[in-house]
Amino acid sequence: MSPPSTESATAASTAASRSTKNEKDTSYNQSNFTRQKNAVTDFFTIPRLVKKLFDKVPVITYPGNELPQRRPGPNKRRDQDARLPSLYIFCKEDDEELSEGRPSFNPGCLKWQTFLKLAGVDHRIVSSNNHASPTGVLPFLLPAIKSNPSQDCLPIPSNGLVKYAREQGKKLHEPKGRKLEAYQALIDHNIRNAWLHALYLTPSNFRAIATPLYIDPTSSSPLVRLYTSHQLRSAAESELRKSAEIIDEDLIYREADRAWEALSLLLGEEKWFAGDGPGIFDASVFAYTWLLGDEGLGWEKGDTRLGEGVERWRNLVQHRQRIFRRCWGEGEGVLV
Repeated sequence: MSPPSTESATAASTAASRSTKNEKDTSYNQSNFTRQKNAVTDFFTIPRLVKKLFDKVPVITYPGNELPQRRPGPNKRRDQDARLPSLYIFCKEDDEELSEGRPSFNPGCLKWQTFLKLAGVDHRIVSSNNHASPTGVLPFLLPAIKSNPSQDCLPIPSNGLVKYAREQGKKLHEPKGRKLEAYQALIDHNIRNAWLHALYLTPSNFRAIATPLYIDPTSSSPLVRLYTSHQLRSAAESELRKSAEIIDEDLIYREADRAWEALSLLLGEEKWFAGDGPGIFDASVFAYTWLLGDEGLGWEKGDTRLGEGVERWRNLVQHRQRIFRRCWGEGEGVLV
């Protein structure tokens, strides 16, 4: 047999070389892909020590807390309470046990507590805080338990309480026209700003009034109380700076005095701001005039400037007493 020719040998050698190169390229590509894959896998892999720790102490995600529920119990009083709407407000826990409840020490809560009473909506009060509210702000109303327990009783925020009262068939005294809207702005701006300054940024009032009501109940820890105090004062200061970069104490109280004067002139010789009977605007005014009075929060222990502005106007003082007697009879106030 004759040996293969030189050309055949060369062709065979070239083919073998290409085959070897392709194998090397494939091997290289596979190796590179494997390294990238391992790198990605390592990035998302939990370190062994951490994995052992989590195996011993697994992370459990608990479902969200359910809304407050009321169930009739063996106690007759509890059974009656369960059949009433519950208004969650700032108040002392002892106030819950009173049949009529005491006025809330927070003007925002007291406004709606008073409105429901004026509207004739029977309810019970529950001591609460902003963290418990679905909206992050008190008050809110939890409707009474219905005969059909499958019906959802969703909480009603404050801006839905007027509608709720109407749905209960209650007669509401509402002013005709939009005249009171401008005066409502005086309450929401002038008087509220003065309230924030008087209660939170006046040291004597903060120690004597705000601390027992808002700070001490939160915790027995001095550090927690200190932090909560700082939060409240900072929030009040930030709110006031929305109106003016520099907080002018004298200007704040002058504007509050002008607001009281305007409200007094608006009321005149009438019994109610709303006309024939008391309405939500009457409740808005009462929420501040009552808490600033002698029976309210005990301002004689601190700075009394804001309360003195109310006392100058006899008809506002009479309006305050008239609302209180209508809603709470001759009961006691909310003295600290």
